[in-house]
Amino acid sequence: MLEGKRVAVVVPAHDEEKLIAATIGGIPPLVDRIYVVDDGSTDATAEQARGAGDTRVEVISHERNRGVGAATVTGYRRALAEGFDVIVVMNGDNQMDPADLPALVGPVARGELDYAKANRLFTGQAWQLIPRSRYLGNAALSMLTKIASGYWHVADSQSGYTAIAREMLAQLDLDRVYTRYGFPNDMLVHLNVWNARVRDFPSLPVYGVGERSGMRYRHVVPRISWLLAKGFCRRLWEKYVIRDFHPLVFFYLVGFLATASGLVLGIVVVAYRIAGYPFTVGTVVLIALLVLSGSQFTLFAMWFDMESNKDLR
Repeated sequence: MLEGKRVAVVVPAHDEEKLIAATIGGIPPLVDRIYVVDDGSTDATAEQARGAGDTRVEVISHERNRGVGAATVTGYRRALAEGFDVIVVMNGDNQMDPADLPALVGPVARGELDYAKANRLFTGQAWQLIPRSRYLGNAALSMLTKIASGYWHVADSQSGYTAIAREMLAQLDLDRVYTRYGFPNDMLVHLNVWNARVRDFPSLPVYGVGERSGMRYRHVVPRISWLLAKGFCRRLWEKYVIRDFHPLVFFYLVGFLATASGLVLGIVVVAYRIAGYPFTVGTVVLIALLVLSGSQFTLFAMWFDMESNKDLR
């Protein structure tokens, strides 16, 4: 318990028999309940969690692997059903520093925030501690997530070390949240629709504690980019059309259409030129006008979006 609020920790885990006990052992006494969600593990993850000797632990098992998002949602639902006030997520790979937990939980427990998340990029050691491919992939996805979610002040979008208030979690449609690796990114999109107050907190990156990640960013980045593109459109529609109205929707629409038209026309003109056909100066001017005006409309839309969300921190 912290600030008079009951705290639960959800630990999604898949094949973490070597690290799950260490993860549980590091969770501080302020936590009242630990839900270890064994996501279809093929090893002894569940047995190691039960044998950790912590009476706060409850193991929930999925019969098959459904993804880290689905495991987190399972833990969320159990915590909501049992009335916990603040629900934290810590992965079962022992790569989230438990010393950071009070800093995440405190503002949420006091009602200052709806959602707090760790940011491993704040520290100057991030470049040295995080593997290069993961650092660069994270940076790219963080920029895309800023645009898609509207939380321009939030970075390290791949961090799953978070704390959420019960009231905000109860509002979310958990059936619509993405269930695989892009869960933290999609979660931010859903939170923005409800105008949740979100803030980053510095966290020390922890790597090299006993396992190698099988994740490959060259596969993950395209998949999550498509997820964010769909989330971006859904957020604009639900937040700025259905729930309220804001002209930034038209700025984004005109900007995207004009820029895309200019680029397509430019490619066609270049192809015609390569084939030996001439083109007029007017065509070049039209292409430049479309691209420049489209870029301006898009930048204005981003600025409107930043202004609309500047208080959500």
